[in-house]
Amino acid sequence: MAEDAYTKDYLLDKKVKIFQPVDGYRASIDAVFLSSLVEKEKITGGERILDVGSGTGAVSLCLAYRLAEKKVDITGVDIQQDLVDLSNQSANANGFASFLHYQYADIRQKNIFPPLSFDIVITNPPYSGHDMPSPNISRQLAHNHQDFDLSGWLKFCLKMLRPKGEIFFINRVEAINESLAVLHNRAGDIRILPLYSKPEQEAKRILVAAKKGSRGITKVLPPLYTHNGDGSYSPQAEQILRQAKGYFEIE
Repeated sequence: MAEDAYTKDYLLDKKVKIFQPVDGYRASIDAVFLSSLVEKEKITGGERILDVGSGTGAVSLCLAYRLAEKKVDITGVDIQQDLVDLSNQSANANGFASFLHYQYADIRQKNIFPPLSFDIVITNPPYSGHDMPSPNISRQLAHNHQDFDLSGWLKFCLKMLRPKGEIFFINRVEAINESLAVLHNRAGDIRILPLYSKPEQEAKRILVAAKKGSRGITKVLPPLYTHNGDGSYSPQAEQILRQAKGYFEIE
């Protein structure tokens, strides 16, 4: 991709560099909040992590920063080759290339990876198959399911997980029924985190964590407000977005 076709941006208060297309899919703060669900203290070292639909790499770049000393191995997969190339460029620029890499993959195809290959799968799936598609093909691929619904996407993620491995994902609130239906009898110890833009507003997103093969109970966590009433980031959001804290570390 030509240099004038992408920008160099930052995540986690300039702790992480990220290259993104000028005209195409660009990461949002959803990616940073999603990455924060992975609990650093539970990572023992050597875990294999898969970022499905990695886009510009924001989720896994944030994970790589937080888990660098844990010697994990992170793989991102995406259907857009130009985003894969930019993500690998970002991994190199941050010094993560020894344990973070991205590759082209169409998860609708078989035999991308052997089943049960990963300890953690994290994903920010397309939010809809019904919204009016963007005229920009890159955004369209990122935001709208392409002959593959949310259930199929999550089933692929679960197939990649080893027993007792953990899945983390984000989606619209209205996707909660479909999401829980997929997890039923496949994963438990489910934790649902409602994500609110501001107090007094309805939640627009849900973050979900679950453990494959577990029979643990489902919990709804206290809400996370991303902004104060005046539009500034909330104290909790500041800790995640600026200080690179995990969700379960915030005060």
